[in-house]
Amino acid sequence: MSTYKAPVNDIRFALYDVLGADKTFAALGFADASRDITDAVLDAAAEFTETVLSPLNAVGDDVGCVYDKETGNVTTPPGFADAYKQFYENGWTALTSSPEYGGQGMPETLGMATTEMIQASNLAWSLYPMLTHGAVVALKTYGTDWQKKTFLEPLVAGHWTGTMNLTEPHAGTDLGLLKTRAEANADGTYSITGTKIFITAGEHDLAENIIHLVLAKLPDAPPGPKGISLFLVPKFKVDEAGNKGERNALRAGAIEHKMGIKGSATCVMNYDGAQGYLVGAPHKGLQAMFVMMNSARMGVGLQGLAQSERAYQNALRYARERLQSRAPKGAQLADKPADPIIAQPDVRRMLLSIKSLTEAGRLLALHNYIQLDTAEHASDAKAREDAETLTSFLTPITKACLTEWSIENTYNAVQCFGGHGYIHEHGMEQLSRDARITTLYEGTTGIQSLDLIGRKTAATQGAGLKLFLAEVEAFAKANEADPALAEFIAPLRAKAAEWVELTTGILQRAAKNPEELGAASTDYLFYSGYVALAYWWARSVAALKASSQTEAFKQAKLETARFYFARMLPRTLAHKAAIDAGAESLMALDAAYFGEE
Repeated sequence: MSTYKAPVNDIRFALYDVLGADKTFAALGFADASRDITDAVLDAAAEFTETVLSPLNAVGDDVGCVYDKETGNVTTPPGFADAYKQFYENGWTALTSSPEYGGQGMPETLGMATTEMIQASNLAWSLYPMLTHGAVVALKTYGTDWQKKTFLEPLVAGHWTGTMNLTEPHAGTDLGLLKTRAEANADGTYSITGTKIFITAGEHDLAENIIHLVLAKLPDAPPGPKGISLFLVPKFKVDEAGNKGERNALRAGAIEHKMGIKGSATCVMNYDGAQGYLVGAPHKGLQAMFVMMNSARMGVGLQGLAQSERAYQNALRYARERLQSRAPKGAQLADKPADPIIAQPDVRRMLLSIKSLTEAGRLLALHNYIQLDTAEHASDAKAREDAETLTSFLTPITKACLTEWSIENTYNAVQCFGGHGYIHEHGMEQLSRDARITTLYEGTTGIQSLDLIGRKTAATQGAGLKLFLAEVEAFAKANEADPALAEFIAPLRAKAAEWVELTTGILQRAAKNPEELGAASTDYLFYSGYVALAYWWARSVAALKASSQTEAFKQAKLETARFYFARMLPRTLAHKAAIDAGAESLMALDAAYFGEE
């Protein structure tokens, strides 16, 4: 069985020493987010995730969810419901929500740090409360006064949970093809009819009510995505006073049998004239849903980070304990028949790859969440606008890179175990299976890469990239005279300049051939991710001088940064070569010649 210990020390280093988040919280008006309080929150989250959620991780995978065909009800794995009750009774569901609706009003950045622990301790369980946060944000932004008053408080309190209903059997990413219909009723409600698939936490036994946010089309809807509206459809009907009533005309038609996250109920949801309420303006549902989707994409990026962290912890423990062969330079444990495998260069390669991607990836995510907090709470309008632009640019990088790296990291962790990593009892193969979904839902890696190069770069003339690189150059200029940083500043500046050249080249070729964007998109996304992490490793080294961390901690950071620049950052060379190759080699082969049917 794999184990988990919350990396509170590294989270504190990232938050305070590198990012100065405590100062940012104060500047943004988070009076209650002092360092004492945030430290207490981190410690409490560590205790809950280590002692309550982590022991249930294997249980969820072994037992899974049980679907009742007669009633459509879903029973979650043993212990899940009790853990959820502890979760909301201790206020975790309300941590970052507005006090206006019963929330504690803490920064989203602090919520991210606690969410990482929750997802690392038990990814399947974490999916039940995850989408509720997105539903709260969507209703807060687009809901009517009655919808806010009626639904937000129980959602924030955790008594009710939320879902996001987009996908249909015949339409994946192309939402313009959806068939779910909404018919207006005389009382101002709507009757929703249709089938949705892959609905996370669509049915379960954890909460008193489930609030579904459903995309559907009105009878007069224009064709395509511009004709989509958003509806709030509760599992149990809710009267004008907010009281829960009779069961609505909806039910789970099945739950999916998946390769991972088996403790999470992934449902087929059938709506048969279910009573719902329009959220936002007619035909403007995608605008409202994207608020929820962006929140979910950030959350899924954290899932990748979380699985990487847990995989590293277990691989490191095994590499220190497993005795096999002798170290290349001779016996380290003369009284033992063999040395720990951590003495082997290739095992170190795998461990350092995981460590370098995970620790800098945490900074990438935290920085992105700081932009979210700044965009909502900064007093200066320009600061809010820039933060919104920057988080928009960083979100596809965060989501796609952290999840794709989790596939690599869990793979390497299994490799460290050798054949034992393939055996169920060690829990490593579960991490690989659970991590695999993160690159798929809430927009595949391909979708994220197109979003980055298309909407977030080409359509904005590189606005987000310019802001990020301005931050990189400001850091480089401030530290260019520091000899301790010389080995990092020069290559970082070179990669930043190359990033601009690559971007310009892609956009110029795309002006003549639209296939160039898609041909370059995935390599461009990874190139962006590796350069971004180089910046965060340089920032980490710069933060060591004033840090109160131990010398061992500081030495580990310095050597890991050196490893990253020497062995991970050169991956950009391959991505640049692929980008420079253009679209021709991808598009030259006729579709009929790919192989026989």
